[in-house]
Amino acid sequence: MSKQYVIPVFVPHLGCPNDCIFCNQKSISGQMKQITEEDVENTVKEFLNSFKEEKLYTEIAFFGGSFTGIDMELQEKLLKVAYKYVKNKQVDGIRISTRPDYIDKKKLKLLKKYGVKTIELGVQSTNDYILQKAKRGHTFADVKKASKLIRRYGFTLGHQMMVGLPESTVLDELRTAKDLAKLKPKIMRIYPVLVLKGTELEKEYLDGSYTPLSVEQAVERVKELCYFFAKKKINVIRIGLQSTDTISDISKNENSEVVAGPYHETFRQLVESAINYDKIVEKIKSYNVKVREVEIITSPDNVNNVVGYKRENIKKLKDFYDVDAKVKQDNKIKSGKIIINVKKVYKDFLDDDESV
Repeated sequence: MSKQYVIPVFVPHLGCPNDCIFCNQKSISGQMKQITEEDVENTVKEFLNSFKEEKLYTEIAFFGGSFTGIDMELQEKLLKVAYKYVKNKQVDGIRISTRPDYIDKKKLKLLKKYGVKTIELGVQSTNDYILQKAKRGHTFADVKKASKLIRRYGFTLGHQMMVGLPESTVLDELRTAKDLAKLKPKIMRIYPVLVLKGTELEKEYLDGSYTPLSVEQAVERVKELCYFFAKKKINVIRIGLQSTDTISDISKNENSEVVAGPYHETFRQLVESAINYDKIVEKIKSYNVKVREVEIITSPDNVNNVVGYKRENIKKLKDFYDVDAKVKQDNKIKSGKIIINVKKVYKDFLDDDESV
């Protein structure tokens, strides 16, 4: 996928009718003040001035809260500012995120009027029991109705789901992925649940009624979801919450709001590294000989994922399979693809020994 610029405009907790047990919008967005037209103007100008490359696809994205739950008059004021940059061709489009139960024809007509192209729904799960436990305040029926309306009005549909919600299992999350795929979203975000300060989930964690996933568990669950969405040609555009001053490693930052859960500063890399490791091992196992050395060629943007976080993949190949791996990059290879060449097999080492 070609590089894109996103101008994030946060509308913290505006439009949200309730507090989900995992949610602390101040932690997630880093702010709580009411947003104004001037805020949108200043944010867009600041980002446009900071972009170093020109003629790349650029979007203004209204994140946080539930945009379509905001008072319609304020929605229109904020959209007008953003749409001005679409009309003068400084920005290619606008995207918003919202709740499934805050979508109707009137709201969609307003969004269409002001150049919104993409609508992302915070789904989290398609299991109504799990949604109720998380105090989401909507059902899967709301998700289906909203998704169909969004597509009918010609918007790009996006979904957001979570792994590790209270009482949610691997099977529940795979079922959510399958349910959402049937609604034909083009994009997906996957968020492992973090326990944040000041949330109801923090209370459940502290009293022992909720146990968060470990980083390793979350990586495995998200990896399987990525395999599934790749088969369905659904683009996973984000994995894990973005690191901020408040969403960070509590052991390294005393201001972090993360109490527990699978936080990692490079969580997406962990998942993509795990996927690359699986591909490499599968290829090695496909040979009918004992492989001792391989050359892995990949695109420059995928080298770190092949090598793994702190060279973990290279170490595991050596420790578990006694395989030495050398990684090379090639600009001609499609982004994310890998080519594996076997350089030496066990027989070669025997021959070398005999010639000494």
